[in-house]
Amino acid sequence: MTLKIVSTSSAPAAIGPYAQAVRFGNLLFTSGQIPLTAAGDLVSGGISEQTHQVFANLKAVLAAEGATLRDVVKTTVFLKDMNHFVEFNSVYAFHFEDHTPARSTVEVARLPREVFVEIELVAAISVETGRN
Repeated sequence: MTLKIVSTSSAPAAIGPYAQAVRFGNLLFTSGQIPLTAAGDLVSGGISEQTHQVFANLKAVLAAEGATLRDVVKTTVFLKDMNHFVEFNSVYAFHFEDHTPARSTVEVARLPREVFVEIELVAAISVETGRN
């Protein structure tokens, strides 16, 4: 199997030496997404607004490989302040609906651009069709 670098203009471009995502066989690994628009502008507002933008970015990267949030098997969430957890979790549940992938959530000292949230994920996608 080979690695495939995934890139889409529908999500913010990588701001360093990394890819938006990498596909290896039927697994898609996204880099952490922060609340930047596809044009690279930081979304204003609190944890809720920022989390919605992060999900917009993740959905765009998934779509580049024919996947959706329903294909996600694991997420890792980085919060600047665990006091935001309840509000964050509400937005997270809104986007995943009844799908509940495995998740780790940690509080970190600092995130790029002083944002409140960053999320990375792993999705399982059919090699043949781009879908499960």
